[in-house]
Amino acid sequence: MAAVPLRPCRASGRLLPLLRGGARSRGASPWAAGPGRVAQRRYKKDVLPEPGGAAPAVSVTEIRRYLRAQGIPFQDGYSCLHAPSLFGPELPTAAGPPFTLFIDKTTGSFLCTATLAEGGWQDLQAAVELRHRGVPAPGPEEGEHEEEEAAEARRAREDARRIWERALPLGELLDEEETQTTKAAFGIAPLADSTLKRFGVRYLRAAKALVFPWFAPRDAALRGLKLLVAERQGDAVSYTEETFPRFDAYRNLFGLPLIGRRDTEVVLTGRELDALALHQATGVPCLALPRGATILPPALLPYLEQFRRVTLWLGDDLRSWEAAKLFARKLNPKRCSLVQPGDLQPQPLEALNRGLNLTKILRAALPAGHKAIVSFRQLREEVFGELANSEQVAGVKWARFPELNKLLKGHRRGELTVFTGPTGSGKTTFISEYALDLCTQGVCTLWGSFEINNIRLAKIMLTQFATRRLEDQLELYDEWADRFEDLPLYFMTFHGQQNIKTVLDTMQHAVYMYDITHVVVDNLQFMMGHEQLSADRLAAQDFIIGAFRKFATDNTCHITLVIHPRKEDDEKELQTASIFGSAKASQEADNVLILQDRKLTTGPGKRYLQVSKNRFDGDVGVFPLEFSKASLTFSSYGKSKAKLKKVKEEKVPSPKKGPNGGVGSSGKP
Repeated sequence: MAAVPLRPCRASGRLLPLLRGGARSRGASPWAAGPGRVAQRRYKKDVLPEPGGAAPAVSVTEIRRYLRAQGIPFQDGYSCLHAPSLFGPELPTAAGPPFTLFIDKTTGSFLCTATLAEGGWQDLQAAVELRHRGVPAPGPEEGEHEEEEAAEARRAREDARRIWERALPLGELLDEEETQTTKAAFGIAPLADSTLKRFGVRYLRAAKALVFPWFAPRDAALRGLKLLVAERQGDAVSYTEETFPRFDAYRNLFGLPLIGRRDTEVVLTGRELDALALHQATGVPCLALPRGATILPPALLPYLEQFRRVTLWLGDDLRSWEAAKLFARKLNPKRCSLVQPGDLQPQPLEALNRGLNLTKILRAALPAGHKAIVSFRQLREEVFGELANSEQVAGVKWARFPELNKLLKGHRRGELTVFTGPTGSGKTTFISEYALDLCTQGVCTLWGSFEINNIRLAKIMLTQFATRRLEDQLELYDEWADRFEDLPLYFMTFHGQQNIKTVLDTMQHAVYMYDITHVVVDNLQFMMGHEQLSADRLAAQDFIIGAFRKFATDNTCHITLVIHPRKEDDEKELQTASIFGSAKASQEADNVLILQDRKLTTGPGKRYLQVSKNRFDGDVGVFPLEFSKASLTFSSYGKSKAKLKKVKEEKVPSPKKGPNGGVGSSGKP
């Protein structure tokens, strides 16, 4: 039985009566909403800090030196340094105080698993100073959390508690027939009732949803839960999930309470159902990541420090495979193994349904660490995987721009895309919808808008997301803002000219913290004012482009770089050579996109998007765009398919053709 990937989703209308009469958690799902309750508006997208207000970067060497200077014992772990807790009363043992304070080697952030106190490197230094003065360091309840955030968390926990109390274990349903029907609907017929009971899985009959609990590792208190709804699509099952609290605060390693202190091996899965299937079939300790293959929050790393071997089995597609390799970097590749997706190595639940040997699949997991030199024998399986999954290798497909899929085939990690267009043609508006399209499909996106501020950019993207003018329908703002807030979208707070090193450091931080796979930089010229590397402006630009190219390759991250064109005759269409600066931009780029705006030169003409370079498979061409002022969106004309074909058939285009003639493939840059 095939399974369709999970879809995080807002409310489902059939679930609105679920907590009828209860208070709604502001920002939580309407699944727990009461009648007539209007959520207070707020905007809380994650924003990366400004250079002036950000904590200074700290290296692991500096952390070790500081701890030694302060007389704090520590041990070296895989991703963290382990030290005795500075928060709350110490619990000494025969071997000394327990090492429950975990300090991230990359960021200096800390988490005390005994008290759940957490913070940044500067917070830890302040706690050490207080300790030296004889003042106990503040616990988690005395931190600087805003009252508003704390109140929201309490409401979310209360909503979760009410849902949990109404849910029943599958074994306690009315009869065996209902239990089997429910299991069949979710595609979990092979899962035993004892497995579901062991992991605390319940069923909410009113919502027809499975309920997965989030228990605190310290006192086993209910901190939240995830609801999963199944929908049949032929032979496949599609899952929709919702969490309490909302996704950005949901940090549940499902299955963690079942992990023993002596366990040294664990398997990480992308779904709770996969963890159940894998544990039942192999008996190996299994944990499910809270957001699947989308992100591995660094705050969860301390709970994985005890394991000497970590196997990542996140999914059955190429995106899951790429995510597994990215997560292995955080976890320390030396202890990680990866299950490579394939027909005989599907997701664990599907493997169990098909009667495959899951123990054998785990034993065949590939080591994540790579040597500097490898032979084809070591690459053979990965090459076969790319040949067998050519559509997935092509990347994530755009939903709003199908013609772009026909040319670029998809959005791929590790590439550099250069985008240009005439002034006033709508470059920022187009590229925001281009990135939003990918973000809605789970591509973690970081926006660096140096030309317009984040409030204006967020307004544009929210309008595009809702595809309507919310100014005229303010009563819908909360609904769309809640859905928009769940997207894996982050903003840099830079504006105007910035130093390239500062920008790259921020991007590196975002990749580690939020598993960013797409960075949009709008635009290059606004960063060049602070460059003192050379008096030659072109040399400075070449350096920046080279730095972005290297970042994309090293971090397996796609960078979309907006560059203004050079000043040219308005009557001429832009070409690859029209990009401002030397030829390095087009040479380094994997893709070159040009927004052609004939409207500025021929009156009521058309706008076209031209793909003038495509390193993946060489297809280039143009397709028309139509701008909707109400929704600030671009969409292709209904006859774009025929026009796209005509463009690709023309071998020798004329640059002076009219709008209906199209522009053929450009020469290689």
